[in-house]
Amino acid sequence: MLMAVVGFFAYLAMRLIPMYSEYMGVVKSMQQIKEEPGAANMSPEQVRRKLSVAFDMQYIESGAIPPESIMVKREGGKSSLRIRYERRVPFVHNLELLATFDKTVNLSGADDE
Repeated sequence: MLMAVVGFFAYLAMRLIPMYSEYMGVVKSMQQIKEEPGAANMSPEQVRRKLSVAFDMQYIESGAIPPESIMVKREGGKSSLRIRYERRVPFVHNLELLATFDKTVNLSGADDE
């Protein structure tokens, strides 16, 4: 019985860890963009291109983050980059695990929100 419980949680971890590893790569990529000179003045297209390169360096699968999930917001002279996306992974038979990730980084040099 104990082995079944341990096995269940080990399988759960095997399904969840890659999702969170991908998210950590997304956060690192966002920080790289934030640290670039002139990041606050980049157009949304420039930010998406630079993120695409950063995602490749972080081994984030191409197409894992839909383009509509990447938002650049300019308000009151400040710029922010927000990435909000969902990741679904099959778990058992017809059950899936769903995780929603949402991260915002201020490109204007202020602290993260």
